[in-house]
Amino acid sequence: MVNWKSRKLGDVLWFANGVVALVLINLLVSQYFFRLDLTEEKRYSIKPQTREILNTLEDEVYVEIFLSGDLNAGFTRFQKAIQETLEEFRIYSHNKIKYRVTDPGVALSDKARQEYMADLAARGIQPTNVIDNKNGQRVEKIIFPGVVISYGGREKGVMLLKGNKAATPEEEINQSIEGIEYEVASAIHELTNEDRKRIGFVTGHGELDSVHVASLKSALREAYDVGRVRLDQSQSLQNIDVLVIAKPTSTFSTLDKFALDQYIMRGGKVMFLIDRLNASMDSASSENYFALPYDLGLDDQLFKYGVRINPDLVLDRTCGLYPIITGQVGGKPQVQLMEWPFFPLLNRYATHPVTRNLDAVVTKFVSSIDTVKASGIRKTSLMTTSPYSRKFTAPVKVSVNELRKNVRPEDFSDGDVAVGYLLEGKFTSLYKNRLLPEGASEQGFKADGVPTKLIVIGDGDLARNDINPRTRQLQALGFDPFTNQTFANRDFLMNAVTYLAEDDGLIQARNKRVTIRPLDKTKVTAERTKWQMVNLVVPILLLIAYGVFRAYWRKKKFAKF
Repeated sequence: MVNWKSRKLGDVLWFANGVVALVLINLLVSQYFFRLDLTEEKRYSIKPQTREILNTLEDEVYVEIFLSGDLNAGFTRFQKAIQETLEEFRIYSHNKIKYRVTDPGVALSDKARQEYMADLAARGIQPTNVIDNKNGQRVEKIIFPGVVISYGGREKGVMLLKGNKAATPEEEINQSIEGIEYEVASAIHELTNEDRKRIGFVTGHGELDSVHVASLKSALREAYDVGRVRLDQSQSLQNIDVLVIAKPTSTFSTLDKFALDQYIMRGGKVMFLIDRLNASMDSASSENYFALPYDLGLDDQLFKYGVRINPDLVLDRTCGLYPIITGQVGGKPQVQLMEWPFFPLLNRYATHPVTRNLDAVVTKFVSSIDTVKASGIRKTSLMTTSPYSRKFTAPVKVSVNELRKNVRPEDFSDGDVAVGYLLEGKFTSLYKNRLLPEGASEQGFKADGVPTKLIVIGDGDLARNDINPRTRQLQALGFDPFTNQTFANRDFLMNAVTYLAEDDGLIQARNKRVTIRPLDKTKVTAERTKWQMVNLVVPILLLIAYGVFRAYWRKKKFAKF
């Protein structure tokens, strides 16, 4: 006979019901996938654009992490962030993302280790020398803060340590952590995407030749189909997603301007890299060289779209270096690197996906840009010079002999100057309520455009890569042969093209933000003893208080028995 009033049986039934309820809840929840991110800045959340790529993977993607070994606290945090991001990628890809950690410093011999590290550098994962202090000893270690991603027999190396070199090491690592999702996701997209956008470099107006844009084109070909187009061949513009106009030097005909205008009215995106003045270092050795404006014929068109590139040159005290012969010793010229204000280093950017966490960009003979009224156009100043700048209106004397003169800080008082703008919205045609150019067809003419984007930069050399005069080898875009430093020109232009080509695409992942919450070191030092006592004594006092209260409660409860 079962005693249904038994307390023991009741406990067993309650336990059984709890187990059954737990199983039912798990079965129900397993039908619905969701993730909860309780952090303030949503640092563990994956952008919808990234999730879409991961959900549509057809095959497995292998990721090999090379940031390993005995790391300091900052890089340990960086390594953990990489693994956490890839773990989220694995979950959203339904286990199609496979990753592992490899230490490049572990090899059978020094020769094998050197060959392995050289292979990683050839794949684009450059070594980084980290200097740390351990037990009062200076310790140097070479690390490889990057990953190699493999898919379908193809692979791509991704350098993850990026960010503004002017920031502190802690801030630079934090900026790199913010960029992990975008860097890895964009590499996966490059390897898996078959529907590639098309980028067209405009020719026919003295633009940079193929040799001097080879570095940019090579970078773009990893993700896009790249080719050359002419504006007088309108049929060639129909399948182009983004046009790049890189440093034109001759006049645009009225028909070319009309073709460009209608391309924009139909939603085409354009990046203008314009030199307003014909300044160059080839002529700067002359004492009486003056830079004069180019006659490109684009002033009225850009004015209609909302900006004006001024016929001036911006000089900046934050600038690149140039070698100058300062004297003779033993019959040999003495060369010294001196600041050349005509080469501003730009490190002041808008809070925007194109420029977020970007390192410095080097420009050469850049012009200022002003905005003008254009109804319905949103304007974002992407890049500005430092507060210690000045502007010279054409004609501008450009002579390296000026470097020998003392620079007066009070002369650089024009403040920060905008040299790059992003324009977004519905543009109005230059030819609205005007006669069309002779030879232009009225069929299909659009006076008001659909939403699109333009980027206007007052420097055509931003996209120019130099050639080593001795070896005749191409140099990387943004590489300074005098200081052996590579600036972020390539990253900026790649981000700009990606933003233009991909409507609300992966570039939005660059908006990810991870907040650093450092302790106040001064306050920690001053209140150290206080908080040590609090952490040591308070738990003991709470435990004693609980014991006293429990003893009193038990005595009061059982005293009546």
